[in-house]
Amino acid sequence: MSTSGEEAERSFDPARAYRRSRRVALRPEPFGALAYHFGTHKLSFLKTPQLVAVVTSLEQHPDVYAAMEQAGVDQTQRPAYLRALADLAEAGTIEPRLEESGDS
Repeated sequence: MSTSGEEAERSFDPARAYRRSRRVALRPEPFGALAYHFGTHKLSFLKTPQLVAVVTSLEQHPDVYAAMEQAGVDQTQRPAYLRALADLAEAGTIEPRLEESGDS
């Protein structure tokens, strides 16, 4: 039985705008970073510096694809990055960014 929250988590759409959750802190590490979610107490590993660059720049881009492009993620690596970002969305590390129009 799935809840609406689980359904939303499974609907990661890289064409949408995302941001790092405000409840998540990143701790730089030689391999990338540790991400700690203060709400769920989940710890996630961002296994490459490029993934850290994507996650930290999401808020500055209109979609995930633009953030990957800016971070220099090679085309051949993008499917793996999309899987990692979908997992981060499911964990609540990143979240959809609402438009600032005020209606939503």
